[in-house]
Amino acid sequence: MDTATQQKSDGSTGAQSVDRVLGLLSTIARAGGKSVSINFLVEESGLSRPTVRRMMLALIRAGFVEQDEDSRTYALGTESYVIGLMANRRFNLLDLAIDSLVALSRESEDTSFLSIRRGAHSVCLHREEGSFPIRTHALQAGQKHPLGVGAGGMAILAALSDEEAENTIADNADLLARDYPGYSLDLMRQHVRDTRKRGWSVNPGLYVPNSWAVGIVLLSPDGKPIGALSIAALDARMQADRQIRIADLLKREKRSIETKLSRKLDFDIPSTA
Repeated sequence: MDTATQQKSDGSTGAQSVDRVLGLLSTIARAGGKSVSINFLVEESGLSRPTVRRMMLALIRAGFVEQDEDSRTYALGTESYVIGLMANRRFNLLDLAIDSLVALSRESEDTSFLSIRRGAHSVCLHREEGSFPIRTHALQAGQKHPLGVGAGGMAILAALSDEEAENTIADNADLLARDYPGYSLDLMRQHVRDTRKRGWSVNPGLYVPNSWAVGIVLLSPDGKPIGALSIAALDARMQADRQIRIADLLKREKRSIETKLSRKLDFDIPSTA
């Protein structure tokens, strides 16, 4: 093997290892502060047990992961916490959105949610309860679903380019077939078209029966979908005319959050002029 070929091979192998390590770290992070076993990591990653163990040792040495001496399970380490704090200072969507979530739940009397995009999935960051006595509990903070599941996830999916949306649906096909019987690939594609035409998404009780929701995408200043706002309620409270009223509330708070986000980034990013 010549030098150029060797360097190319080494670079490819190195990049694959980095992807695997970061994937394992993300899996631990998604546990919501709980520790996870090596068996769980092996199952989630598809990697061999020796490979997972080797990568965990590297993360432990760097301080990103800690291992409990008794249970031998893994959790995020102090270095992950420090980096999270630094990222939080730079970009904290929840801080920018919390006033909007409170306003949405106060005016609608129903539950509002903030979700963010994580690859081919959406993760619920916050749930704000409304005053209506009967509530829907379809989504909890920390829960992750494939993009397109739920109103927030569908709003994000529909904001992607045609190619990226189709690739995302294909990537989640096995998971949808296994865990989300209310969804099909054709239904996903139809909801993408409907959401784009309407300007906001509707989840007609596909994940939890009788729990309907309306959602709208949140865009970064460069136009990329980064998250979504949504409001969920019992189906009896989500007639067509009320869906429009809910969508108007979401549009208003979308503008507010995106304006705050633009101002924050303008402040945080030093001028290069």
